[in-house]
Amino acid sequence: MPEKTYDPNAIELKWAARWEDPALYQASADATRPKYYVLEMLPYPSGRLHMGHVRNYSIGDALARYMWMRGYNVLHPMGWDAFGLPAENAALKNNRQPREWTLSNIEHMKKQMKRLGFSYDWAREVATCEPEYYRWNQWFFLKMLEKDLAYRKDSLVNWCPECATVLANEQVVEGCCWRHEQTPVEQRALEQWFLRTTAYSDALLDEIKQLEAGWPERVLTMQRNWIGRSEGSEVDFEVEGGGTLRVFTTRIDTIFGATCVILAPEHPMAAALVRAEDKARLKSIIDDPGRKDPKQLDKEGFFTGHYAINPFNGRMVPIWIGNFVLMGYGTGTIMAVPAHDERDFEFCTKYGIEVRPVVRPVDDILPLVVGSAFPDEGIVESSGPFSGLPSAEARRQMNAMAAEKGFGKSAITYRLKDWGISRQRYWGTPIPVVHCKACGIVPVPESELPVRLPLDVQITGAGDSPLASHAGFVNTPCPRCQAPARRETDTMDTFIDSSWYFYRYCDNTNSGAPFESSRIAYWFPIDQYIGGVEHAILHLIYSRFWTKVMRDLGLISNAEPARNLFTQGMVLKDGAKMSKSLGNLVDPDEIVARFGADTCRLYTLFAAPPEKDMDWNDSSVEGQSRFLGRVYRFVTRNVDRRGVAGEPGAADRRALRKLHQTLKKITGDFDGRWHFNTSIAALMELVNELYLVEGEMTGSSMGSVLNTLVLMLAPLAPYMAEELWEELGHQGPVFRQAWPVFDEDLAREDEAEVVVQINGKVRARILAAHGTPGEILESMALEDAKVAPQLEGRQVMKVIVVPGKLVNIVIR
Repeated sequence: MPEKTYDPNAIELKWAARWEDPALYQASADATRPKYYVLEMLPYPSGRLHMGHVRNYSIGDALARYMWMRGYNVLHPMGWDAFGLPAENAALKNNRQPREWTLSNIEHMKKQMKRLGFSYDWAREVATCEPEYYRWNQWFFLKMLEKDLAYRKDSLVNWCPECATVLANEQVVEGCCWRHEQTPVEQRALEQWFLRTTAYSDALLDEIKQLEAGWPERVLTMQRNWIGRSEGSEVDFEVEGGGTLRVFTTRIDTIFGATCVILAPEHPMAAALVRAEDKARLKSIIDDPGRKDPKQLDKEGFFTGHYAINPFNGRMVPIWIGNFVLMGYGTGTIMAVPAHDERDFEFCTKYGIEVRPVVRPVDDILPLVVGSAFPDEGIVESSGPFSGLPSAEARRQMNAMAAEKGFGKSAITYRLKDWGISRQRYWGTPIPVVHCKACGIVPVPESELPVRLPLDVQITGAGDSPLASHAGFVNTPCPRCQAPARRETDTMDTFIDSSWYFYRYCDNTNSGAPFESSRIAYWFPIDQYIGGVEHAILHLIYSRFWTKVMRDLGLISNAEPARNLFTQGMVLKDGAKMSKSLGNLVDPDEIVARFGADTCRLYTLFAAPPEKDMDWNDSSVEGQSRFLGRVYRFVTRNVDRRGVAGEPGAADRRALRKLHQTLKKITGDFDGRWHFNTSIAALMELVNELYLVEGEMTGSSMGSVLNTLVLMLAPLAPYMAEELWEELGHQGPVFRQAWPVFDEDLAREDEAEVVVQINGKVRARILAAHGTPGEILESMALEDAKVAPQLEGRQVMKVIVVPGKLVNIVIR
């Protein structure tokens, strides 16, 4: 057959039109087949796909197609994390309603995904901004409210005094409002809704063991640290003049060395203890945006003028305010022991606070002068009846004494805090409660869900939430007494939307429940979840929490949402993350228009191992395009040679050997660590080899080579594979064909390379036929031109032979 020219756009547009068939990728439960649920994290519909999206989705799509070919019943859905602040910002900037802006972005990004050939079951699509979805956010909230897992309390928020509104963390730029660059952001206390994630601290930590085989250790470590279980003690320090400060410490054995107590500036007692002239100073510390990263903070504070009493020795210790103490950890109060804590040492020496050592190394004495902190355990000294005890035993006895006398106890605390879900925003799920003067907070009845977002709001960026000024939304009768009442105008954190969306995929048209439990039982847990490592401690913690709540509600039986997690690397350009501000974005549409979707996808898989960052290189993209062109020409010009009679010769054996070596390599890469880059490199080597022997191959081997080559290409470059599968005269989608099985005998080289060592050092390499007996390998090694001269005049003591691999000659 005459050689054809590879025209990627013509080929891909042809197949893209055929792939519009909604049944092509549809999945349904089938108990006769093993299931495989593969999922990439759903995107925010920002307007256009970027190359990070393409890389993420290309990994998932390659895996989905491979698993179809391996006979699995594959579920591969997609949806949209569609609520969020950017839509409100776009409404301000472009005078467009958030819903209209969001839906137009979804339409465009979905079109891009289809053009890239991603194999999504679009019948399962969800968009979290639709009432059919967010009504179940509200339903879950009501269930948590019933079980005391949802509650309201005062919490600090970012406040712009010029906008007179709450700001998201993303809207605070170097401590100032994003819209008013000279206006410092303040911290204000507002009543906020919380979910009691701390009720699941132990479950989140203990059940993480179920993920050790399938999740990256880096992610598991980040989660363990975020949950942050600490075993220690709580001790009450009485405040001179009245009141109690409860301290949490993991080193109660050092308490006789406590020389001050330091409060977080937000501590409920701080305002009362601070002197009038220091009130402004206290507020400035609270408002300081640098406190969000305590590790980088210059430690500062001031004396309140008050003292507390150490209950173990009766000593009076000064009460300080410290900018590095956080309300989010422990009790918001620490006892400073500068002799045995580096952070305390830095703070106390800065302000001239006494440093009193009370723990010595096991093999040393207590120092008279302390030049640095000794943070290790040792022998307790200068500590009353506990002196001379090892640290661990001192802690045990001190906890017992504190409990006996009623001023303390052993305790466990967690770094994980309850999840604040209130957002003073419009574009999010309305919180389904009503505020009634007579009845208080009243849940909206389930029969009245969803509480719908009004679509005719005015977004100004100033003042309260846009919902608060929408009379039609706010004013409503109390569900309990029917008196006039007001709806809650906060909306939910958008991480709620993404905490359970993968369950809704399994039953996305259900109007009577979030999903049918039997459908979840078939598909869950997710077999492979794919996304960025930046989600390790928010989305992935929240989704695990949500799964455990649903399990306790009796909706599901699985303890974890995903059995396996893969975190892909970022896409860089010129060594930096792609961004508009740096002007280094690469538009996927431009790459597709120039080279085709297969080239775009193939390059993102080839440029680096998928877990590593990849640096975009235009010339390498062109290299992938040339490779696909070579494949296309080789297959199309050899279609008519299949089956032509001829006696197989050395060229056929060479081609088949390389073919099955490549098949073995790619199969191993898919089943193992997903080294798609080496899979594609192996395909390139195979094609190079086929070009070398093409003219000498017979028709009997050519058919096998062409079919297997196309099938191996199918998960990686689906458009070309589909086109060539049709060129070869086959029917049906190529990804529904059985994955070929490699033949070990065909893959084996005719000869093996055997290493020859003298006294353990490599001196030569020889080629020998497979199965060559050990005594013959020994003779070949001893007579080798490089080895024989080195044996002259030496006594051979022993020869060790590992057939097919090694000959080690031991000489004196």
